[in-house]
Amino acid sequence: MAGLKNTLKTTVLLAALGGLFMGIGQLVGGSGGLVIGFGIALLFCGGSYWFSDTLAIKAARAKPVTREEAPEMYAIVEDLARRNDMPMPRLYISAEPQPNAFATGRSPSHAAVCCTQGILQVLDQDELRGVLAHELSHVQNRDILIGSVAAAVAMGIMFVSRIAMWGAMFGGGGDDDDGGGILGVLALVILAPIAAMFLQMALSRSREYQADASGAHLVNDGEPLARALEKIEAYVKQVPMNVQPAQATAFIINPLTGRKVSFAGLFSSHPPTEDRIRRLRSGEWR
Repeated sequence: MAGLKNTLKTTVLLAALGGLFMGIGQLVGGSGGLVIGFGIALLFCGGSYWFSDTLAIKAARAKPVTREEAPEMYAIVEDLARRNDMPMPRLYISAEPQPNAFATGRSPSHAAVCCTQGILQVLDQDELRGVLAHELSHVQNRDILIGSVAAAVAMGIMFVSRIAMWGAMFGGGGDDDDGGGILGVLALVILAPIAAMFLQMALSRSREYQADASGAHLVNDGEPLARALEKIEAYVKQVPMNVQPAQATAFIINPLTGRKVSFAGLFSSHPPTEDRIRRLRSGEWR
């Protein structure tokens, strides 16, 4: 059921991105711009679907690791994947000192799990197991695709808003009969980034709550993940991470917490960590 809902959300997000590309293309270049916008939309939509895992891994500047290079992480994920009856995902480690983790990919067969160096140093084995169970739950629920696509949608809309701005400045925004005029273009330049962030909010808070609950079920204990969230939250406020706001929703805790970010980052928040911890410790996940 979760997979079906996220497939629908993904379709809606991709359709919205395609429509916005085409709309801005028409405003900037009339009917010719509409065709160009359609072509760009196909590239962005197709790319965000087929390469969602690659985009997230590159954004985190993560490197693939083998069993020999990360034996503890590999053993935990291998055991959890077997318990969850799912393929073994590819494993990556980011050199970031901030403790954090995320999962990405369009399906369980094309999934990847990434941990930062910080989280491997800060958490004990049980806590790391709780975090990785949470991430594998994202994979199993097939809701990692919606996060990757939403991030691509947000970045794509930012991109086309800048195209529209340059088109308005140097192309005159088209004529009034064929295009939408300079005022229409400028309105979209202002509104498109806001629309992008509202599209990202399609990643509802229930997505993280569900992964917390599923992860606790997988290890039959909510306490290790609760302790891990406490530690990560404390470090995130002190140790910055260089990540684009559009990718922040992929992480188990928003890596931009406690840092001054652009207006766009305000819309990429996670559920309150305190509430997630309360639910895990009160047994609401059972």
